[in-house]
Amino acid sequence: MTSADLSSRYTLLESDPHAQRASFADAVAEGLGSDPKSLPCRFFYDDAGSALFEEICRLPEYYLTRAEREILDAHADEIVGFLEGCSELVELGSGSASKTRLLIEAFLRCAGRLRYVPIDISRSALAESAQALLADYPGLEIRAIAGEYEQGLLRLRAGSDAEPRLYAWLGSNIGNFDRALAADFLRHVRDAMRARDRLLVGIDLRKDRRSLERAYADGSGVTARFNLNLLARINRELGARFDLEDFRHEAVWRAREGRVELSLVSRRDQEVAIPALDLVVKLRKGERIHTEDSFKYSPREIAEVAEAAGLRVVARWCDAAARFSLNLLAPSADAVAG
Repeated sequence: MTSADLSSRYTLLESDPHAQRASFADAVAEGLGSDPKSLPCRFFYDDAGSALFEEICRLPEYYLTRAEREILDAHADEIVGFLEGCSELVELGSGSASKTRLLIEAFLRCAGRLRYVPIDISRSALAESAQALLADYPGLEIRAIAGEYEQGLLRLRAGSDAEPRLYAWLGSNIGNFDRALAADFLRHVRDAMRARDRLLVGIDLRKDRRSLERAYADGSGVTARFNLNLLARINRELGARFDLEDFRHEAVWRAREGRVELSLVSRRDQEVAIPALDLVVKLRKGERIHTEDSFKYSPREIAEVAEAAGLRVVARWCDAAARFSLNLLAPSADAVAG
């Protein structure tokens, strides 16, 4: 594919990178200046973090990607069949879009053309996946948005296309929010939806402790490197002096809350300067920096969160082992934005 061929079918809209950097700095200052300490998991996905997450998705312990792919492989045509006349696919947190190819192929089989709108914080991941996808699918147009989810959704709300869209939020990213915040975020997506639009959400299901903890603390240490990359990013972007060897990765299943909790645990008493923030972080031995929650759901909990967001479950598909679910949601009759 020539560069001219690529540019004619690829558009990149980018949010203000200065605003993104300020958002990161503000979140680090607030999270590490608090007690208990925390860092928002949305900042995992710089270029280095995105590459590490792709490696995680290939791990034998990390069943989520394989289970979701199994569902899409079996049911992509059925999913697309729910959206008559749909020729636009919007994906939140697209990454490499490897699983999304199954949806793209189903749309192209159905309509022969598709506008794909990936939203991702990593500009390089968007460019790399776009080049690969456009080379493989002549009927595909890509209008990428580099930025956080909310920024991308605001751009989409400004659009006036009449054809229905399928919004896809794959990979169980909804699990990073507690149930109230998950409903709040789904409500933001619903506000961007029209009556004929649908939302496809990957949601991991409750299961045994051993399977869950192994999925987030693999034997080869890739998830630990992914978690520690948050501190490495603070070093790179804010001039901090974190020694990654002074921290260990921890993943614990909290059954009552229905979540896997990820933390970075200080191996010793220490003080770490972050010059860009004029901040010195003091940590005790054993003190945790909370970095991520991954909430797991029962079918009843999925329906409750959808209802709280003004959505309803139209259809649900699971893998053969009932580990993971894909849920097709529609705006409730009294909660449609347009």
